[in-house]
Amino acid sequence: MAISTIGFIGLGRMGGPMSRRLLKAGLSVVAFDTNKDAEASVGQAGAAVATSARDVGDRADLVFISLPTPDIVERVVVGEASQGGRVKTIVDLSTSGPGMATRVAKALEPLGVAWIDAPVSGGVAGATNGTLAVMASGSRAGFERAEPLLKNFGKVFYVGEKAGLAQVAKLGNNLLAAAAMVISSEALVMGVKAGIDPRIMLDIINAGSGRNSATQDKFPRSILPRSFDFGFATGLSYKDVRLCVDEAEAMGVPMVVGGAVRQMLAVTNAKFGPTSDFTCIARVVEEWAGVEVKG
Repeated sequence: MAISTIGFIGLGRMGGPMSRRLLKAGLSVVAFDTNKDAEASVGQAGAAVATSARDVGDRADLVFISLPTPDIVERVVVGEASQGGRVKTIVDLSTSGPGMATRVAKALEPLGVAWIDAPVSGGVAGATNGTLAVMASGSRAGFERAEPLLKNFGKVFYVGEKAGLAQVAKLGNNLLAAAAMVISSEALVMGVKAGIDPRIMLDIINAGSGRNSATQDKFPRSILPRSFDFGFATGLSYKDVRLCVDEAEAMGVPMVVGGAVRQMLAVTNAKFGPTSDFTCIARVVEEWAGVEVKG
């Protein structure tokens, strides 16, 4: 089935730049967001603006969803977008968890609407530059319709036909990213308290076996300069790790370290707020130790 019009619901930090990539590729996009400033910005880039999520489903063959929490995704998809008369495929770019993905996929079956999980990793820069890792699962036919569009966002990995598999992959990835942030903060704070220049400590780690995404990217970019502006909110990281641990435990997979990471994010969330940058994890460890990791 040829797709003539693409819908996009959720035009925030990730959805905004992803929708613009579709427009830059010369595709016809109809967009909606409850934030009218975000909606107007994408409208100025060339998108048609819908009146509601259901209106998007009335006007688009395939609809992308990029929303912050599983309950919002489920409500918007099941109660609104899927009720549109035209939509045949809905692709969730959010981190929503396998449990929600399974429920929504079943709810869409009687409507003849295919559900594809396609959570992404790579942050705002990746969404802007088209260098995201895109994990996808769902019906093969639905994926084949979505794949050429997903390639506008980055490298696509098809996980399998079972709903929620891509969400499992994404939650595992985000747990590792948060864990790297927590343990690297502890190691760097220990080094600084002992008297080591944090830049030298990072050089040593990044030349050795301890290097990771936090030491290679987040510390040099957002912690040493004290900007704490990497671009991923503490509240969202906390949500993702909480989802990961809950889903793993429901599967019978123990998450001993994952539970500790969740608690560190809970502390960071409580102290600095859900809108703070998740690199503020380092600030918690710094305060406990009485030192600052700064360049």
